[in-house]
Amino acid sequence: MAQITTGTWNLDPAHSDVDFVVRHAGISKVRGTFAAVEGTLVVAEDFNASSVEVTVDVASINTKNEGRDQHLRSGDFFDVEQFPTMTFRSTEVRGAAEEFTLVGELTLHGVTRTVELEAELGGQDVDPFGTTRVGFEAKGEISRKDFGLTWNAATEAGGVLVSDKVKLEIGAAFVLPEADAQA
Repeated sequence: MAQITTGTWNLDPAHSDVDFVVRHAGISKVRGTFAAVEGTLVVAEDFNASSVEVTVDVASINTKNEGRDQHLRSGDFFDVEQFPTMTFRSTEVRGAAEEFTLVGELTLHGVTRTVELEAELGGQDVDPFGTTRVGFEAKGEISRKDFGLTWNAATEAGGVLVSDKVKLEIGAAFVLPEADAQA
């Protein structure tokens, strides 16, 4: 079993990604990321008692198309003026550190729903600058409609422009504050 230093870790946004994939017009996929993210990870002696909290600045969305990003920030989608952040707070960890299910409450667009993410440990190490780091990958899927994100448009072939299902792909790196790096 992998050993992770217990304590409170800070998310390293420069080495973390909160990405999503959604089917567009039924024929291709659009990928996007949120550039501004912060959070903490608390690793307990019993890994299943560990927890994570993450906050995402929804206005930091980037799909490589500024016009689309502006539309996603608007009231048709995220409505960032009224709902500027998306949060995830874990409520349960099932499994061992190597591979586990992370259950939590995702709040998006003013709606909170329970989601499950399948996660795995990338590892823990000390970088050349003396910083203790740990990394995880997590994947899951949500329904846009579950969060009140219902805007859509019909395509000529009878499909819709934006799929309901959204795949989440998260790569998270956390750093242990120097005062806590005693393991």
